Amino acid sequence: MTKKEKMVRSLLGEAGIVVNGSSPADIKIRNPEFYKRVLAGGSLALGESYMDGWWDCERLDEFFNRLLKAELDKKVKRNLRILLYGCAALVFNLQSKSRAFLIGEKHYDAGNDLYENMLDKRLVYTCGYWKNANNLDEAQEAKLDLVCKKIGLKEGQKILDIGCGWGSFAKYAAEKYKVSVVGVTVSAEQVKLGKKLCEGLPVDIRLSDYRDVTEKFDHIVSLGMFEHVGYKNYRTYMEVAHRLLKDDGLFLLHTIGGNESTISLDPWIEKYIFPNSMLPSIKQISGAIEGIFVMEDWHNFSAYYDKTLMAWYENFKNNWDKIKANYDDRFRRMWEYYLLSCAGSFRARKNQLWQIVLSKNGVAGGYESIR
Repeated sequence: MTKKEKMVRSLLGEAGIVVNGSSPADIKIRNPEFYKRVLAGGSLALGESYMDGWWDCERLDEFFNRLLKAELDKKVKRNLRILLYGCAALVFNLQSKSRAFLIGEKHYDAGNDLYENMLDKRLVYTCGYWKNANNLDEAQEAKLDLVCKKIGLKEGQKILDIGCGWGSFAKYAAEKYKVSVVGVTVSAEQVKLGKKLCEGLPVDIRLSDYRDVTEKFDHIVSLGMFEHVGYKNYRTYMEVAHRLLKDDGLFLLHTIGGNESTISLDPWIEKYIFPNSMLPSIKQISGAIEGIFVMEDWHNFSAYYDKTLMAWYENFKNNWDKIKANYDDRFRRMWEYYLLSCAGSFRARKNQLWQIVLSKNGVAGGYESIR
């Protein structure tokens, strides 16, 4: 056994993970070069070596739950690539308007067939609300209705959906609450399918950066888009929302968040899944809204993201045969690594899911929280 292998085995042992062990959370090493590669490349190498078939794990979600609870990610020295990306994030605005459409091209344009076979029937690509739900469809519909209730939708109102996806919220709100919706996304594929799904409804889905919207709206929602804004643009984002929102309107921000303030994302996630993205912290969000909005409500239901991701994974796994002609096996391994590592991260409570309700001047008499 080499020194590097002993080191990796020791680190994993701290998380209760045994190399070639019998537990579903244990990993099976297929290539002995794995140890050297991971010690040199950190989390990026861990993900890439999985994509390359160098190791397997029966329960990747539980592997990451244990790994992150033991904080092994903090015990492995940060490699040069991570440091360089952090420096770039400090110097450059990686989420500028000129780069805003990159995430759409890289991730959301991957293929509508992929998302149609992974998500719920409404194509909601954000955390479901499982409080009284028995399945993914129910959880996503409950989340959409929760958002509508939190902002107090009334018939005839005009709503802005920043990062509208395939129009799931817009379609639901237009049908159930008789409102009109303008949705903006940086994904051409989302616009194409979203327009089709919302046909005949007062819904306008646009390929547009949020900074280019000019109208006024009764309310604004943003579900799972703030993760792509970037810390250099948090204040600008809030200023844009403030400018577009009517004085008595509410702005609901639904976002994944981190326990600590950072300026970059995990290098594997950044390279393969969400380029130029990062998770905001409470401190970063509060700094961005200070002097602009009144915080009326802050709701954390991050445990539901674990259930949502596992439901997405089950759909992806069960429907793979329907779409595999359009994707190779390395993509399959990449996608299951993405879904299951994220599920493990939420299970370990390293990532959070927040719904924040903001007003411009404070709700007269106080805001009634809805759960």
